[in-house]
Amino acid sequence: MFIQTESTPNPATLKFLPGQAVLEVGTADFPSADTAAKSPLATRLFAVSGVSGVFLGNDFVTVTKSDDVEWDHIKPNLLGAIMEHFQSGAPVMDEGETASSGHAEHTGEDGEIVTQIKELLDTRVRPAVAQDGGDITFHGFDRGVVYLHMQGACAGCPSSTLTLKMGIENLLRHYIPEVTEVRPVAV
Repeated sequence: MFIQTESTPNPATLKFLPGQAVLEVGTADFPSADTAAKSPLATRLFAVSGVSGVFLGNDFVTVTKSDDVEWDHIKPNLLGAIMEHFQSGAPVMDEGETASSGHAEHTGEDGEIVTQIKELLDTRVRPAVAQDGGDITFHGFDRGVVYLHMQGACAGCPSSTLTLKMGIENLLRHYIPEVTEVRPVAV
C-alpha cells in the first residue's frame, strides 16, 4: 500500500491519500480524541502523540497536529497507523455509525433559497474545499446570512476567513441575491 501526502493551506494539517475509499458517503470530523470513539481509524491516529484533530473524507484523511510537534517527527507514525488500519480490515467507522452529509435541515419560507445554497455548496464549494483536505457544512440561513462550519484542514486555517468572505460569500451573493453575508459557526 502506497499512501501519498499533500500539504494543505493550513500548515498544522496534512492530507493523507491511501489510494482507496475512506468513507463511502459524507465526512466525519473528530476535533479531539474524546470525539473519536466511533471510528477505529481516528482512534488509532489519535494514539500518535501530537495529533490534535482527524477529519475523514471520501478518499482522504487529514490530520491536524499540535503546535509543539513537527511533521518530520510524527508523519512516519501516522503513515504507519493508516497503513496498519487498512491492512487490518477493520472498519473506518463502527457499525451503525454514519458520516455527516454536511447539511442541516431547513424548512419554511426560505426553503427554496436554502435548496439553492446547498446545491451551490455541493457542486462548487465542497469539491474545492475537499481538495485542500477539508469540508464545509451548512448550518442555517437567517435574514440573508448563511451560517457555515469549516472542518478538517479548513478549521483553524489562516486563510479560512478569506475563503469564506471573498470566495464563498461572493459566489453565493452572485447566484442568490437574497444572500447578503456568510458567517462561520463553531460547533
